[in-house]
Formats: sequence, structure tokens, C-alpha cells
Amino acid sequence: MDITFLLFEGITALDAVGPYEVLQRLPEANVRFVAKEVGPIRTDNGFLALVADHALDDVTTADVLVVPGGFATRALEDDKDTLDWIKTVDASTTWTTSVCTGSMLLAAAGLLDGKEATSHWASLHRLAEYGAIPTGRRVVEQGKIVTAAGVSAGIDMGLTLTARIAGDDYAQAIQLGIEYDPQPPFDAGSVHKAPKETVELLAAMYAGRV
Repeated sequence: MDITFLLFEGITALDAVGPYEVLQRLPEANVRFVAKEVGPIRTDNGFLALVADHALDDVTTADVLVVPGGFATRALEDDKDTLDWIKTVDASTTWTTSVCTGSMLLAAAGLLDGKEATSHWASLHRLAEYGAIPTGRRVVEQGKIVTAAGVSAGIDMGLTLTARIAGDDYAQAIQLGIEYDPQPPFDAGSVHKAPKETVELLAAMYAGRV
């Protein structure tokens, strides 16, 4: 099973690494990291690099496509090479997925027209600009397309997809293997639950990055 992750400069690391930790444990998984050029790809803060072993032109098919997000997706919404590649690979996939604002790239490529989809809460409303139907659910399944909300939701997406591919028991075994048993010290992981002051602080932290 060929599982292909799109990488790009400014990617949010956990958007890719979260689902990777789940999906690479599927039976006969063959994981490929793809970018415009082979080599290290710096994440959004510049501290961490992920390595692309393949260029876009080298990979045109996949069983599973994962499109992560990050602040850099805004510029890629108008990047013809990236969008054309997503459409080309999607034509061959059994599953096309996204994490966080990766769904904006699926939408910009025309893959979410008339479909429900999710994204990071701060960008969720923008999906409608491309004809998608925004929904705040953490993981949204629309046929072969599966979108996940912000960052950590990629782990949930990976487990959801694993259950579809290999069954619930296998997915639960992977969940146990990675000890995914969230017990956060704060109940502030959703914009609907976080204190107003927390939302305002994050907005200030985001200022200038979009």
C-alpha cells in the first residue's frame, strides 16, 4: 500500500508526523514523502526539517494521499504545479486525505466541491470560497475523501482511516501501541470551549503569520 505525504516549506510538523505514526503501521505500508524538490523541507518555525525523498514529477499515483497543512498553504492555493499534482494523484487513490489547512489545498484543487469538509477552526469558513461545505467535526468522511481538523486531529484521521482499511481491532491495536490516550491538563482544545482570553491570545500569536 503506497501512502504518500505531500511536503512543502512552512508545513506544520504534526500535521504530517501525527498521521504518519498511525498509517506507517498498516500492513504492507510503503510511505513516501514528496515535495517539489528532493531534500529537507523546513517546518513552519524553521527549526525542524522533514526530508522529501521524491519530487512531484516522480510520484503520480498513490493508494493513500495525505495533504498536511500550515500557514504556507495560503500561498499554495494558487500554485498550479501543486494543485495539478494533487488532482493527478487523487485520480488514482483509494483514499485522499488532509489535515488542518491541507483541506484548503484539496478545495482549491476542486476536490471538495459540494462536499462537507473540515479544517483548522481559524480557516474553516474559507472552505466555502471553494464550494465546500464547512463543518466543525474533527474528522469528516465524504466517500474516499477524509479531512481532519487542526494539527492533532491528524492522529484521529489516521486511526479512522486505519479502521476503514484494516478494521477496528487493528486500529485499536495501533492506538494502544502509540499510547494515544489524550488527557490534556486544560480543556482548551476547541475554540468553542477555550476561554475568551485564550482565543484572543492565540489570535495575537497568529498575527503576522498568515
